[in-house]
Amino acid sequence: MAAQSQYEELARQLSAIGAVKRGLARILPAQCPSGSAAVLTLISRHGEMRMSKLAELLAVDMSVTSRHVAHVAERGWIERFPDPADKRSRILRLTPAGEDMLEDLSQRSIDALAHTLDDWSDDEVGQLNVMLARLRHSFDCKARAFPPHHDHTRTPA
Repeated sequence: MAAQSQYEELARQLSAIGAVKRGLARILPAQCPSGSAAVLTLISRHGEMRMSKLAELLAVDMSVTSRHVAHVAERGWIERFPDPADKRSRILRLTPAGEDMLEDLSQRSIDALAHTLDDWSDDEVGQLNVMLARLRHSFDCKARAFPPHHDHTRTPA
């Protein structure tokens, strides 16, 4: 197990990832902000789904999800059609225009990363990919099992 100081430094480095995400968000086209890009990515990755599933995957409130869905639907990137199992619900599906937008977003990200990491070796980029995938897998497997955090600074009422 790593030393406490290594976990402290890891926490600082992960906090700084926000700067990387903001940098990548700057390359998005004006008509496709990061929330819209996330909707397109998740529908592409997971296939057709209900709004409730999308909200769960986005980890945001249903009202926020509805705004993102309205934005991408207005641009023709997704279609909404009645759920055969429940006509009150809608199923979301990526359209060919949405697939084109995703391809554009992907190429923008690849180009930005290639430019930013042009002084990294193939091996270094590969190591980063492996370690980030491992970190994500560890969180997927263990995050639900985190022990509850107890705030010991509060006194019982």
